[in-house]
Amino acid sequence: MTDPKTKIVQAGIGTDPAHGSIAPPLYLSSTYLWPNPSEKGQYDYGRSNNPNRDILAEALADLDGGAGAVVTSSGMSAIDLVLNLIKADDLVIAPHDCYGGTHRLLTHRADQGRIRVEFVDQSNTAALDAALAKKPALVMIETPSNPLMRVVDVKSICATVKAAGAIAVVDNTFLSPLRLRPLDLGADIALQSTTKFINGHSDIIGGCVVAKSADHVEQLAWWANCAGITASAFDCHQTLRGLRTLALRLDAAESNAKAIAAFLTTQTNVTAVHYPGLSTHAGHAIAAAQQSGFGAMLSFEVSGGLEAATRFCQALKIFGLAASLGGVESLICLPETMTHRGMAESARREAGISESLLRLSVGIEAESDLLTDLAQAFSAIS
Repeated sequence: MTDPKTKIVQAGIGTDPAHGSIAPPLYLSSTYLWPNPSEKGQYDYGRSNNPNRDILAEALADLDGGAGAVVTSSGMSAIDLVLNLIKADDLVIAPHDCYGGTHRLLTHRADQGRIRVEFVDQSNTAALDAALAKKPALVMIETPSNPLMRVVDVKSICATVKAAGAIAVVDNTFLSPLRLRPLDLGADIALQSTTKFINGHSDIIGGCVVAKSADHVEQLAWWANCAGITASAFDCHQTLRGLRTLALRLDAAESNAKAIAAFLTTQTNVTAVHYPGLSTHAGHAIAAAQQSGFGAMLSFEVSGGLEAATRFCQALKIFGLAASLGGVESLICLPETMTHRGMAESARREAGISESLLRLSVGIEAESDLLTDLAQAFSAIS
């Protein structure tokens, strides 16, 4: 079996039917000629299908081991897309500590009367079982969670979700299929924001949904076309280009993240470090069993509250203060005021998100430079 690292490099290479170009051409056309009024060709309209989107979708489906993939205009549109697989007033179970944008979307869809939603600590077996007893139609799983890096047993949860008759959906944005393969662990659907590690260069917005069954792929593709949330040809072209270096980028960033996590544990200003790669992390054993690496995301808490956390961010010189993640550059964010501000304060506290929690997306810069930058920022708040 071909190694996934080889597959993503080779995706679409040499498939140009016109001139045999190595890199797939960019097809910007919004529409395509029909042979006759009653017969269309493989491509007819850019919203419905496009060669660049098809190449990327095939590569992502192959990487995840799915029957097919739908490439969307953003990670959030990918999450919203899967809600089309359930009926009005169906119950959705989601992690209580999920990404703030996911929490906001599900909460407001519930406010519209489109769905019902319940946020549950999925590491609490009794709480999850109680929620599943309510017969949900769909269960969202996020591991490691954003931003607290909590880890749950995907295989175990998917088995109980399937037994309850619900669709199991895993948001795999933090790890990518090179570190976690949700479909192999029993999930029906794996999704992610391709804006992040898949593209890896912070220059496009996108998402993808990979389904295990052809039936789900067909339904998702129909709704994506109907709602007009498919990704543009240019964004797909760029994302495929970024995908080719995913293995190299992820290895380098993960190596830096491990070093940073170890460094943070030695700092007197740090009250907690959240990184599954640490043996002291509560989810370390599960992560080691179900993942092929611990990823490049981590979070930590500093003493001194919001004021100290803010000063720390502003003292950094290499880590950029920004809300995204997964790029080649290192970023820091303060979830309380940035990525999770759309959640009610009570929901943030229930999830364990404090005012002094900081999230790092570790890039591929020199390890020594990143550690030096963090050290001088800690000096600024001492």
